[in-house]
Amino acid sequence: MNDDTNKVTQLVEGREITRVHELQYELKIADVMTTDVITISATDSMKQLRELLRSKRISGTPVVKNRKIVGIVSIEDLIKCLANREENASIGEKMTKTVATIYDDEPLVNAVVKLNEYGIGRLPVIERGRSELVGILTKEDIIKGLLKKLEIDYQIREVRPDQEGTLFNNTLDAKMRVQFKYDIPSRDISRAGESASVLKKTLKRLGFHPQIVRRAAIIAYESEINIVLYSHGGQISAQIQPNYIKIKASDTGPGIADVEQAKKPGFSTAPEWVRELGFGAGMGIPNIMKCADKMTLKSEVGIGTVVDTIINVDSGPN
Repeated sequence: MNDDTNKVTQLVEGREITRVHELQYELKIADVMTTDVITISATDSMKQLRELLRSKRISGTPVVKNRKIVGIVSIEDLIKCLANREENASIGEKMTKTVATIYDDEPLVNAVVKLNEYGIGRLPVIERGRSELVGILTKEDIIKGLLKKLEIDYQIREVRPDQEGTLFNNTLDAKMRVQFKYDIPSRDISRAGESASVLKKTLKRLGFHPQIVRRAAIIAYESEINIVLYSHGGQISAQIQPNYIKIKASDTGPGIADVEQAKKPGFSTAPEWVRELGFGAGMGIPNIMKCADKMTLKSEVGIGTVVDTIINVDSGPN
């Protein structure tokens, strides 16, 4: 379990892209969150919180009003109140009002990044549109969800081994290639990730090693998110050959003022509306770099951005 915990809490460590990493992009928050959420009101007292935490065996809970989150309170807050003899104080006085949340339709990878970035143990889950609390997500939820999915995948492979064919080796030689192109509209977050899904299915059908497929899918996903959120639209294309895969993401739009800064983990110029969607952690370009054998990033302010990546297939899965 410790090994799985480490995999969950690290998005991409080194060059190995595991099935756990891939699933973080496939699964949505709603797939693994706890829906039976224990909550408390801002008008309740810290004394009542003590009984709630004790009876439910939890270490914190969201504070809600009319199904909308207004704060969060933890066992640490309770301990401080008990030390100061303030157990009759209201939850509203002692709760943390600025709460990191996540939307139910976001990819699981966003939660992994957020939990690590803020050093917190839980994320209240909000329904997009109505902004109501619909769940809670902890690292334990993520681990359980990933392990469950891994077991399902294992059963599928056991039942249908013919799905793991070597179509690529049987149908392509060094002189043949497959072209893949996908147009990406701007601001349509509901479709974000489609190109990555299509590319992944294509590579699987062609019989590429799962490690190669995962690396390519993450490059396509991160590239697509960048196009959707930061540009006026663009295209992702891939040239698939037996010994390498070239993925190109191009867009029109504002461009990147400082390319070298954009390559640094955590650097982000995301506007507030992007952060409200659950993105903008500054890990897109760094994750692309980690998954590619070679990356070239060119950008012109006011014109657009082009990201070229290469995965060498004949060098091994890495």
